[in-house]
Amino acid sequence: MELNLNADLGESFGAWKMGDDPALLAIVGSASIACGFHAGDPLVMRRTLHAARKSGVSIGAHPSFPDLQGFGRRPMHMAADELQAMIVYQLAALSGMARVEGLTMTHVKPHGALSNMASEDAALAARVVKAVKTFDASLILLAPAHSRLAEAGQREGLPVAAEVFADRAYTDEGNLVPRSHPGAVLTQTADCVSHVLRMLDAGGIVSVSGKHLQVPFHSICVHGDNAHSVEVAGAVRRALVDNGCVLKPLPQLAALRR
Repeated sequence: MELNLNADLGESFGAWKMGDDPALLAIVGSASIACGFHAGDPLVMRRTLHAARKSGVSIGAHPSFPDLQGFGRRPMHMAADELQAMIVYQLAALSGMARVEGLTMTHVKPHGALSNMASEDAALAARVVKAVKTFDASLILLAPAHSRLAEAGQREGLPVAAEVFADRAYTDEGNLVPRSHPGAVLTQTADCVSHVLRMLDAGGIVSVSGKHLQVPFHSICVHGDNAHSVEVAGAVRRALVDNGCVLKPLPQLAALRR
């Protein structure tokens, strides 16, 4: 089974440092890089891209609502044209930075509240997908498995990589448990590995109550902003390899090739 292991990176800002990007880049196959609206100033973006090139991982944009103070995790409601312009702006920023570093941006993964809302709201999902398609219809949409966002990408003909999270719990409906709820974020490495292996065995999402939602997935995310993310990513990678998975960057997954 071919899978991708990814992390959200480049989420430092100015003097504020978030995560250990160099260590994670040595483990994952793809990196979704903040574009400045929830984290990641221009220098952080360029340094992260430079490190990604040295590590040989594929790179993508991680656009969000304009919410630096809330790390992009607070819901916002925007007019359709403003939302599209906001997303295109962020894609253009990372794509341009990537070109300077000799890289090609190959995927897009919405961040935080933008992703969560688009995963449940079909109209918002369609607007997000329209923005991505307008910018570059060849970009892979990295979207939560069993989400409205993934469905919208498929309808519009984008290559869609369905994603599950190693360090987040799921509701019976297949959505992420809100971070405000106890147990929403898995903080122990062993729990994250067990969670991933349960989903691998089930062939889809396994909720906190044990419900199985059979849905294909192509990528597993470890959040780079968690304190134990490097340990988790390394343990998850070893567990996947030990279970016969072949790990590849997103553009190299056979399931996503056209």
